[in-house]
Amino acid sequence: SSGINAEWPLRPGINEMLAAKSCPFEGFKMPDVRQESGCTIFLGFTSNMISSGVRENIKFLVKENLVDVLVTTCGAIEEDIMKCFAPHQIGRFDYDGKTLRSKGLNRIGNLIVPSKNYELFEEWLMPILNFMLDEQIEKGEIWSPSKMTHLMGERINNEDSVLYWAWKNKIPVFCPAIIDGAVGDVMYFHSYNREGLIMDLTQDIRAINRTAVGAQKSGMIILGGGVIKHHIANANLMRNGTDFSVYINTAQPFDGSDSGATPDEAVSWGKIKHGCKEPVKIYCEATLVFPLIVAQTFAKYHQKRFEKSKTTNE
Repeated sequence: SSGINAEWPLRPGINEMLAAKSCPFEGFKMPDVRQESGCTIFLGFTSNMISSGVRENIKFLVKENLVDVLVTTCGAIEEDIMKCFAPHQIGRFDYDGKTLRSKGLNRIGNLIVPSKNYELFEEWLMPILNFMLDEQIEKGEIWSPSKMTHLMGERINNEDSVLYWAWKNKIPVFCPAIIDGAVGDVMYFHSYNREGLIMDLTQDIRAINRTAVGAQKSGMIILGGGVIKHHIANANLMRNGTDFSVYINTAQPFDGSDSGATPDEAVSWGKIKHGCKEPVKIYCEATLVFPLIVAQTFAKYHQKRFEKSKTTNE
């Protein structure tokens, strides 16, 4: 085929996703479903990816429209916003928990987050929850987690934010565990002042499943495990499996957990297509390798796309 994918060699995994993505969408158009190209790329990541410097890599992918769907956990939502107010601090894995607690410091691995940062987040989110409840009461708007993250991206209005660029580029951010963290804490506090805010998960399961069903081809990139891994894989079950798959985590298969489940186990469930060419599982700590992978795949694809666009415009 011509274009971007003919100019650099294919390797299994992300480069094949991008080669398919460079093809135009030629399938049946579905309303309210993102169908931008020949391959819909689902990126799932756990909250520690946003806690770390991988946030900048994810922001690049979202800003440049290189992925189509994000699935993450509550911690990633809140920390993306919190980092717009104040930075995390580098610490050590062996800092004493009791001492940190007495100083109002919270540890994420070797990162330190002051409790003050959570106070700033609560002050920012409370008016948004008031707005959401007002819209529900006055206009009958029923919110879902992805509608909430879309609103948060709009309201933060900060180009350092992943959510901001997802809002800007109309990339849905699904967070099925939206209440499992500081977002849920603030919603809990808010409910004592104003009860009745509804969060409808059914809207989002329809949305992500329809996105998978409507994809010409689909690829999934999973950083970590747990709910983000299964949520994407299960959505792709609705289309008899994803065409391309890359897992990056340290989980092992011997305990029977979904986090440690191999791609071949997903094939048995129909979450990865039987004919999927070499689904990839990288046993590694994702913050070490994902920036390198982005540099050798997405960044090169983006550069080729930019050069092609520049030549066309000239």
